[in-house]
Amino acid sequence: MATDTTLPSPKGTTPPRLDRRARLVLFVLCAAQFMVALDFSVLNVALPELGRDLGLGPSSLQWAVTAFALPSGGFLLLFGRIADLYGRRRLFLTGLAVFGAASVLATFAWDPASFLAGRALQGLGAAVIVPTGMSLLTTTFPEGPQRERALGISGTLLSLGFTVGMLLGGVMTDTLGWRSTMGLLALFTLIVLPLAPGLLTESRTPLRPKLDVPGAVTVTGGLLAVIYALSTAADRGFGGADVIVTLVAGVALLTAFAVVETRSPAPLVSLPMLRRRTVAFGNLGGLVTFSMMSTVVFVLTLYLQETLGLPAYVTGLVFGVQGVLSVIAGTFAPKIIGRFGAPRVLVFSLAGQGIFVAALLGLGTQSGALLATVGVSLASMCHLGAIISYGLTVTSGVPDGEQGLATGLVTTTQQVGLTVGIPVLGVLATTRESLFEGIRTVLAIDAVVVLATAVAVAAALRRRRPGA
Repeated sequence: MATDTTLPSPKGTTPPRLDRRARLVLFVLCAAQFMVALDFSVLNVALPELGRDLGLGPSSLQWAVTAFALPSGGFLLLFGRIADLYGRRRLFLTGLAVFGAASVLATFAWDPASFLAGRALQGLGAAVIVPTGMSLLTTTFPEGPQRERALGISGTLLSLGFTVGMLLGGVMTDTLGWRSTMGLLALFTLIVLPLAPGLLTESRTPLRPKLDVPGAVTVTGGLLAVIYALSTAADRGFGGADVIVTLVAGVALLTAFAVVETRSPAPLVSLPMLRRRTVAFGNLGGLVTFSMMSTVVFVLTLYLQETLGLPAYVTGLVFGVQGVLSVIAGTFAPKIIGRFGAPRVLVFSLAGQGIFVAALLGLGTQSGALLATVGVSLASMCHLGAIISYGLTVTSGVPDGEQGLATGLVTTTQQVGLTVGIPVLGVLATTRESLFEGIRTVLAIDAVVVLATAVAVAAALRRRRPGA
């Protein structure tokens, strides 16, 4: 039976240098995570051209995004648990293969049905890759400096993937057409998949309890319904009957899931784990930092192009500066966490993100590109600190046998955060009579939510007991 395999534990206080094999393992796992993050945004700029080519009307274009978001967010917890029981490496390789084949299908799609099928299969592959990749990372690199460094690199690339996707999507669509955006994802898979089998070691939990089928059905159905409702609301608002019905159904199913988990002998989510303040409030911080930062990027794209009338390449430069500073933040974050601790860094990162988003309220209708560049870049640096520190806060102290559960929660938080932010707040910007005033309203709410979360996390983790 396979067991969890880790690299040698570090000695002393100096972060250890990773050997060649460890660096290759980290490359494979981080490249897969980057590829999935890229898929969230690379197609956005290409949607109008895609619609014209495949015959998707304006009201149907949202399905190009929703078809991916539904399975990628809905099946995360399920596949995270299956990987714990039957092998993380095996499932990770399967997810890569599905994602690659789906990307090829989407690249050569001949009609809307074939394209949407490819996008849905991409989402399914992503739902396998993300939790298995994260649990392989946390079980390969032991708790301490090695894991902090690995999660720092992973968090940086995850954030960069969303931003780089927006930049590459515009450039590639203008020069090579929309199909090149899907072809890029297939190329990524061709690079990562051949390397993975020889580098990754199989791991699973020592015990093999039965899969919690009622829990899997209710949580997957609930997440699918909620993500569908929020994604649809981004396009048509919250007044539609299908949005209301699916949102209510989603909440009901997630409530049923909570009840099921209290009675299951082998729960999909360990409620005692959720009673750990580090797990509960760490994930709250992660959900807020992802959802609120993705919303800021969305509304600033509208501001720069629609309000200031700047061309797409200038908008790309703004987010390029953001990306460079995010890399810098990701480099230094593990050292700061090593000195001050992940919970404290999480609190201060959230506070910094909220403050710099609030500074964007000084944007004007005639000028503001410089403030937008500085504000979003500094907010993104804090955002990177929050990403890395929340992952460490949630997974620290969790036994290897439960790492799949913990990282499943972490990755579900990431995906749901990326999915719900724009539908919930972005719709406020696009449905107001004045786009500029709508953007200001979103930025104000965004800042308040992040700052309030920083206060809540600080209060909850201030007197944390070991194992709490």
